[in-house]
Amino acid sequence: MASNSYSGYLEVSSTKKLHYVFVESEGSPENDPVVIWFNGGPGCSSMLGFMSENGPWVINDNSTVIERNPHPWTAKANMLWIESPAGVGFSYGSIVKDLKHYDMGQSEDAFVALEAFFSDFSEFLPNKLFISGESYAGLYVPYLSW
Repeated sequence: MASNSYSGYLEVSSTKKLHYVFVESEGSPENDPVVIWFNGGPGCSSMLGFMSENGPWVINDNSTVIERNPHPWTAKANMLWIESPAGVGFSYGSIVKDLKHYDMGQSEDAFVALEAFFSDFSEFLPNKLFISGESYAGLYVPYLSW
């Protein structure tokens, strides 16, 4: 089943942008929760989660074909993958200060990015929100939740 998908940048500051991919739920986008996904590392792109773990597509074992994921989280959730912190994946900062990171700073950037996301996708504000991830995101998730 196809659903709407979006990719772009969430502005954290005039010099720092976080890349995201957002895929609406295949079930009931207006009612299903919004789930944010962070890969950890730090330094691991959340596109790894998107293209090999919980996204609607996966790259096959030979890394030659993109296939439908038989168990995508998008079956029951609106999924938002954010590449964080700046400097990871397609996220960037244009001054040196943008690429110096600490855990609370990462969560502050993610919070600003979420404000930008919900400004653009305000129809999802009433939906339940879950913040998730793996590895070092075990720090990103609670800091952002706090």
